[in-house]
Amino acid sequence: MSCSRKILVVEDEPQVRESLKDLLEMSGFAVHTAANGKEALDGLDRIGEPCLIFLDLMMPVMNGWQFLEVIRKERSHMLATIPVVVVSAAADLADVQQRYGIRTLKKPVTVDVLLDLAAKHCCVAGL
Repeated sequence: MSCSRKILVVEDEPQVRESLKDLLEMSGFAVHTAANGKEALDGLDRIGEPCLIFLDLMMPVMNGWQFLEVIRKERSHMLATIPVVVVSAAADLADVQQRYGIRTLKKPVTVDVLLDLAAKHCCVAGL
């Protein structure tokens, strides 16, 4: 397994997206951002495979559900294996968790939980 610190944050709210980016970068991760699923797909083609994707569900253009469908079914096998954590204020996250077998976090999330997940899936600076 290759060692990466690259994280993709897919979030339509600019303040939330930038806060997550700043927090993760201060913790030693290389963070790329996208405002919706389509922008994220285009970004994956440009930046390559991240070690983790933090994904919102409710977004314009292409929502999180649509993004998950594309990377799980229509893209390369490599993209289908990228760990995804859904971070959303959606009322019921059990369906996405069951359908895709991925971790879900209800907004607002704590800094410790986000950083623990990033460290679990990505190489941490200095290790």
